[in-house]
Amino acid sequence: MTTLAPTEAQLLDRIEEVGAKIKKVRDATSSVIFGQERVIELALITLLSGGHALLIGVPGLAKTSLVETLGAVLGLANKRIQFTPDLMPSDIVGSEVLEETTQGRRSFRFVQGPVFTQLLMADEINRASPKTQSALLQAMQEHHVTVAGVRHNVPQPFHVLATQNPLEQEGTYPLPEAQLDRFLLQIDVSYPDEAAERRMLFATTGVEQRELKTILSAEELMVAQRLVRQLPVGDQVVDAILKLVRSARPGTGIDSELEDMIAWGPGPRASQALMLAVRAKALMDGRLAPSVDDVVELAEPVLKHRMALTFAARAQRVQMSDMVSRLVQPLG
Repeated sequence: MTTLAPTEAQLLDRIEEVGAKIKKVRDATSSVIFGQERVIELALITLLSGGHALLIGVPGLAKTSLVETLGAVLGLANKRIQFTPDLMPSDIVGSEVLEETTQGRRSFRFVQGPVFTQLLMADEINRASPKTQSALLQAMQEHHVTVAGVRHNVPQPFHVLATQNPLEQEGTYPLPEAQLDRFLLQIDVSYPDEAAERRMLFATTGVEQRELKTILSAEELMVAQRLVRQLPVGDQVVDAILKLVRSARPGTGIDSELEDMIAWGPGPRASQALMLAVRAKALMDGRLAPSVDDVVELAEPVLKHRMALTFAARAQRVQMSDMVSRLVQPLG
């Protein structure tokens, strides 16, 4: 048995330590959010990767509770914005107000909007106008906003968990591709199974309220995010990521049949997102490095919102999940 180099041994110790805390975070969140283990895992992968997530699901599936619970167990300040057609950009980033002192001097003071938090829930983000949606774009990508020519940094860490209702599309504004690409993962929130819904009935309709304790502080989360970027990635995993992402683009000549079904494919940011996500998955599992299986498992939430099917493919009722499944088949 080979002996690990000192640096690798120290790295492995840190991975096991952080992985144990993340497991406690998952368990605590699962005790409040029933039957959504996959959603909780993907949400934590998003936060460990330092990114943002788009949650797709019908109302009543505990998406808001998930954000509040994660904020509590991770020690993050969290706020919620209900997106509506009349929401203005200043309602998100804040605005300047004119104040007058007792001496009669007037000056402008910046009043921060709800975007100045560590964990922001953008509820039904597609109901606001594109102008208002874009107000989040700068904060999500650059972690600051500019008002009246002055830069204001958002708190660190900063994460956005946005939600969309997949059923009701009247009066909505689909997110532009540039903003969709800012989301690290698209997380599909489905109905819980019968056993989980049974537990939910007793837990949520009784008088007992569960108190959540902070398990991982904001500072510790940022340390974990830096640790994610230090995990080594083997050439086999890197090649799998590149092969998968590039095969999802039309014009690459990898699979002519699939190319005819893809209108446009993911850009380089998809490769970056998948690299971070598989590292975060390995950290959560207490492993030193990610595997090709992690690439296969996380391909759909990384690629699904970064691709579009052609009209012919949609006419044949081809689903995006089926397309991603076909793309990952060569990886094994």
